[in-house]
Amino acid sequence: MSRLRHPEKQKNQDSEILRKPEWIRARIPSSDNFKETKKILNSLNLVTVCEEASCPNIGECWSKKHATFMVMGDTCTRSCAFCNVITGIPEELDPFEPYRVSRAVKEMRLNHVVITSVDRDDLPDGGADHFAKTILAIRRYSSNTTIEILTPDFLRKEGALGIVLEAKPDVFNHNLETVPRLYLDIRPGARYFNSLKLLYDAKKSLPKLFTKSGIMLGLGEERNEIMQVMDDLRSADVDFLTLGQYLQPTRKHAPIKKFITPDEFSRYKQIAESKGFLMVSSSPLTRSSHHAEEDFKRLRFLRD
Repeated sequence: MSRLRHPEKQKNQDSEILRKPEWIRARIPSSDNFKETKKILNSLNLVTVCEEASCPNIGECWSKKHATFMVMGDTCTRSCAFCNVITGIPEELDPFEPYRVSRAVKEMRLNHVVITSVDRDDLPDGGADHFAKTILAIRRYSSNTTIEILTPDFLRKEGALGIVLEAKPDVFNHNLETVPRLYLDIRPGARYFNSLKLLYDAKKSLPKLFTKSGIMLGLGEERNEIMQVMDDLRSADVDFLTLGQYLQPTRKHAPIKKFITPDEFSRYKQIAESKGFLMVSSSPLTRSSHHAEEDFKRLRFLRD
């Protein structure tokens, strides 16, 4: 099995990592809850995107006993220029993983859980059935827990979306990640309009389903391009938009072109809200699953 952290990104290996400005701060993990969360996850041999993607909010989230589970292994079949997850040939699916995730949800007493995954282009359904089994396992053992899924794009995996939606998640999230012009460099294995259509089809299939998407800022996108992505997502009837600062994991990854100020993020939030999003989260440390439980409660309140 080949497991490498983006060996083909040699063009970025000498890029200088810009010094973080004062408004980007991450808490150092130290609390008892953080240690307890890590203990539960390790005992059940579970992977989280918090660790694999080097999320800056891990200290805060784990201290609240929140975690975003990453199913189907820790090895991705794609090599996006922004992502710190290992690229390579994944192992076979673990049929017991959905049960282990459901045990963790129960032991952590989660009211809301986020499930994501690596890209699994090697699987006929892209891992859709594994998502569905995980959702159903959580429903069986924690029937009151609401479930948010952050899926891959299921590119060229006909019928995959339907398999996931049949399990009836509460929130369907798929991130566009960046503007269309930058896809070839930043997200080369994906197609912008395929991702957009995935979100559109999810809402069309289940009109009461909350849909969610996000992009990173600071990769070289222009203001008018961000506006266009907002309009495209509204055309797909997406409810919730997240905007956060891209942070370069290593020198081999895409360089940061700009740090967006908190004031700029606030202005983008105002613009997005004016375009009709039900909810917008926009700040330097915003991530897809950050404050997911609180955000879901607000979404339900706003719609009801």
